[in-house]
Amino acid sequence: MLEQLKQDLIEYAKSIGVDKIRFTTASPFIEMKNRLKRQQELNYQSGFEEEDIEKRTEPKQLLPEGESIIAIALAYPSKMKNPPTGKRGERRGIFARASWGLDYHVAVRERLDLIENWLRERVSNLSVKSMVDTGELVDRAVAERAGIGWSGKNCSIITPEFGSYVYLGEMITNIPFPPDEPIENECGDCRLCLDACPTGALVDAGRLNAKRCIAFLTQTKDFLPDEFRGKIGNRIYGCDTCQTVCPKNKGKANWIHDEFMPDPELAKPLLTPLLKLSNKEFKKKFGTMAGSWRGKKPIQRNAILALAHFKEQSAVPDLIELLKEDERPVIRGTSAWALGVIGGEKAKEALLEALHYEKDEDVIIEIKKGLELLGKA
Repeated sequence: MLEQLKQDLIEYAKSIGVDKIRFTTASPFIEMKNRLKRQQELNYQSGFEEEDIEKRTEPKQLLPEGESIIAIALAYPSKMKNPPTGKRGERRGIFARASWGLDYHVAVRERLDLIENWLRERVSNLSVKSMVDTGELVDRAVAERAGIGWSGKNCSIITPEFGSYVYLGEMITNIPFPPDEPIENECGDCRLCLDACPTGALVDAGRLNAKRCIAFLTQTKDFLPDEFRGKIGNRIYGCDTCQTVCPKNKGKANWIHDEFMPDPELAKPLLTPLLKLSNKEFKKKFGTMAGSWRGKKPIQRNAILALAHFKEQSAVPDLIELLKEDERPVIRGTSAWALGVIGGEKAKEALLEALHYEKDEDVIIEIKKGLELLGKA
């Protein structure tokens, strides 16, 4: 009876756009618990995670009557149709692929809600707890044990069908579904992702120092540490390097769901117009994307760093205006640093002038950094 319910649910899940569904028990994730404790000891956590390791690894703490976990995956595109090309005077940034199209939290949650409703029509006294990314459980651990994919050296779940370009979600339930088996890890001796990581955040196979990961750094709101500013490139949200170099992702375009297909002008936006967006304009333009969750400030700071990366002279007037008028110290200071990188007489004059009126100590430090960079040019 449970096997039949499982097979019926698999068919239903496919009908609502779930690309992969597997099942595992609600028993503790012992190996993941040990890994998380080690992460804490090494101070490798980003700070965005649930702090309670017990909640992250013991499903029954979240649903005491839990018997099994339903794991689902939705594939997202790795390639963009007709991507716009940036050029001098019209430089562009890039959002990571996981932020193209509709916010995946919404899309995956919708599927989990539909699955819950489907189960409620068939099972009395149903108990469930669903999670997408921001929940307590470690999505990757659930997906790995359920056999959605294997856990790659780049800390992503890699599926045979869609590569690592999948969104994950899970539902703890009191239904004791027969569990599926994990699948074999196919990374072998490959270490392309470890070697390609721009900041060395992948310190070992399957071990990430999140504080060095560009995907994390682009979401912070403070000044970016100096050592990372030259490594961001034109990324304004997230980083895909460890996925794009993965051989298992070769040829996986995943043009499956219309809701995840990117608007090229949003996924690769012009940088300079980003600098002056109001909160209202930002929400209207980017609010449906996962990359908007931290608000406009990190995106604007990263856009400034990207303009510095390109040494985009046409952006100098806009950066000078930010240095003079923006009320946020991080934006003023980052603009000062960028002016130093881009260089030129106007940039130098603006930085020297700013030294006379700027009151914020952190911004003054950035102005001096900018002048020092100009001196070395």
